[in-house]
Amino acid sequence: MAARTENEVVINASLDLVWDMTNDVQSWPTLYTEYAKAEILERAGDTVRFRLTTHVQADGTVWSWVSERTADAAARTVRARRIETGPLLESMAIFWDYTETPTGVRMRWVQEFQLRPTAPVGEAEAVAFLDRETKIQMAHIKEVVEAAAVGSAVG
Repeated sequence: MAARTENEVVINASLDLVWDMTNDVQSWPTLYTEYAKAEILERAGDTVRFRLTTHVQADGTVWSWVSERTADAAARTVRARRIETGPLLESMAIFWDYTETPTGVRMRWVQEFQLRPTAPVGEAEAVAFLDRETKIQMAHIKEVVEAAAVGSAVG
């Protein structure tokens, strides 16, 4: 059975701006604090395949993997999955959805993953880590997109 996390954040910006910024994979190193590099490998219609590389961690580790995401602009949803899952994961899938609210755009991520039997951490520890890190990244995305919204309203 897959482990699951669900997180959301409300971003005080237009739906179009939130959608455009969070789906511009090449800009993710400025949108997320964890990514040093985002390389587009292939585009086919609404699907993009890309490689993400993290910043060097305190222990010297750098993580890198290939993912694929398909955006449905009409439904304001995205389905993503890791193609290269690395040493910890059997699988990882993320569902994004965007909903307008009276106070902004609710961006929600549902992440489902399966650890490898050889993973050095248990499912509960992995869920807690992913839940904590997702909240950090969502807060940063909110800050960056809201700053862009203010900048575009002024300019």
